[in-house]
Order: sequence, then structure tokens, then C-alpha cells
Amino acid sequence: MAFSCSRILLGMFLLCSSSVVGYVHAQFLSPDFYNSSCPGLVSIVQEEMRSAVAAESRMGASVLRLFYHDCFVSGCDASVLLDDTPAFAGEKNAIPNAQSLRGYEVIDGIKAKVEEACPAIVSCADILALAAREGTVLLGGPSWMVQLGRRDATTASQSAANRELPSPSATLNGLISLFVSKGFSAQDMTALSGAHTLGFARCVNFRPRLYGDADVDPAFAAQRRQSCPAASGFGDDNWEPLDAQSPAGFDSAYYQNLMLRQGLLRSDQELFNGGSQDSVVTMYSNNAAAFRNDFAAAMEKMAGMSPMTWPSGQIRLDCRRVN
Repeated sequence: MAFSCSRILLGMFLLCSSSVVGYVHAQFLSPDFYNSSCPGLVSIVQEEMRSAVAAESRMGASVLRLFYHDCFVSGCDASVLLDDTPAFAGEKNAIPNAQSLRGYEVIDGIKAKVEEACPAIVSCADILALAAREGTVLLGGPSWMVQLGRRDATTASQSAANRELPSPSATLNGLISLFVSKGFSAQDMTALSGAHTLGFARCVNFRPRLYGDADVDPAFAAQRRQSCPAASGFGDDNWEPLDAQSPAGFDSAYYQNLMLRQGLLRSDQELFNGGSQDSVVTMYSNNAAAFRNDFAAAMEKMAGMSPMTWPSGQIRLDCRRVN
């Protein structure tokens, strides 16, 4: 009898231990998370992003920015994709996002394809993380390992987005402080800012740079002023490339522009303005390989910001709303 009880207790211990180990492992992300449950996931994302970028090359940059704006507010949990509800004001209409974040429809399309192949398995957060990488690669950027297994948020915060996303007029000290608070070094911040080798900005965001800054190349400012008048309310939604040299290609020209005082946003030029990041900007402008390596490493770090894992959150069936 004692022997039987011992065996029963041992069995219960092993079962309990197995459950605890499974629970602990579930808290950690893995690049192989969907290998069994959705083996075609990466191929689906690659194909859909290929189509999106072929239709509009700018979309690769838009999805990358969408991912960044998601991760910087409460972690990479797809909260940025949620529409407003009576219960909360979401992040889409926050000041840094309204009328500028794009790519929602692309993520919707990828999610629909993934749901056809693997119903209720893959989170919107993981789809966005993969799509950001694939969009970058399609524009000539580096690849990086994407850890998977995130869950989706069930709420969003407009006030948090307004508070935690950097301003286009941020100072260098302000940028460093913000990024350090998120677990990044100053050099990580400068590497991640190199994403501005892609994409565009609205006049309303770079007008202060053109008309209020002394450290701007006069010819560059004169050219940009043609599409961005000084008076507020005129041309606010006109767009200009963040990197006029190669707006649709991932390269180190962004840093070369900064050295020529041709940063479009005030926060861009702050990286090369007699401060601590001048040497990093100079290095990246001369060493594209170093920039690519550091950018990829910083993106891996960003993708690991406060991941939401089981039992928190859910697998949203529609990325725009909770189940």
C-alpha cells in the first residue's frame, strides 16, 4: 500500500512538474513557435508583403513604422491595430499616429490568409512582427530573427501613445532618455533611426525644421519649402521623403544626409548636431555593413519589448477588434 501511494505521489509530482515546465516555457518566445501548428506562416507573410510592396514600394516602410509604433506603447502586442470602441480610445488617433500610420489593410489581408490556413492560431502581433521584417528585406534591408508566440492585447491607450512615442521635434537628450527607458542604448536609438532611410513625412511634422532651424542646409530647405508653406493649414498633408537620395531603398544615405545638414525632421538632425551621436552617425555613413548589423540587432531587441504571452491576451480573429 505504501508502495502504491508512493507511486501515485510520484506520478502526481511528475504531472505537476510537467505542467509547470510547460507553463514556464509558454512565457518565452521562439522562432519555431508555429512550426507544427502553422508551418506555412512565414511563406504566407512573405507572399502577401511581396504583393503589397510590388503595388506600392512605400508600404514596406509603412509596415515597419506600424510595428515600431506598436512596440513602443506597452510592448509588441498589436494594440496599435485596434479600432476605437466605447470602452477605450485606441492608439490609431493619437497625435503621432493620426493621418500618418499606414498599412492596416495590409495586415488585415495577411491575417485573412493566415486564418484560412491556420484558424485561430496566429496572433496579429506575430503577423505584424513578421511583416515588418519582410517589408524591410524587400526594400534591400537586413533580415533578423523574429521570435514568435506573442498574444494580442484586448485594449489600447491613446494617452499612452501620445506620451511614449517620440516627437518629430524631440531633442537628442529627450530621444536618448526615451529610448533608454525602453531598454535601448543611445547607439541602438541612432541605429533604429536609420529606418528613416525609408518612408515619408508630412509637412506639418517637418515645417518647424524648415522655418525655425539654423542648422539646415539652405538649398535643401528651399527645395522642401516648395511643398510645405510656412503658414499652418497650408500643405499640412503634403509628403516628402525622409531620405531624398534613395527613399525606396534601405541604405546608409540617411546618415550622409545628416552630415550635410539635410535631415528632414528636427529629431533626425539632432543625431548629428555636435552631440554624443555624431561619431555614430559618421561611422554609419561610412560603413553600411555596421549600420545594417546594428539595425538588425536593435530590431530583435525591439521585437522582444514586453511580449504578451499566455495566459494574458488572446488570439484576435480580427486584428481591428477583440474577440
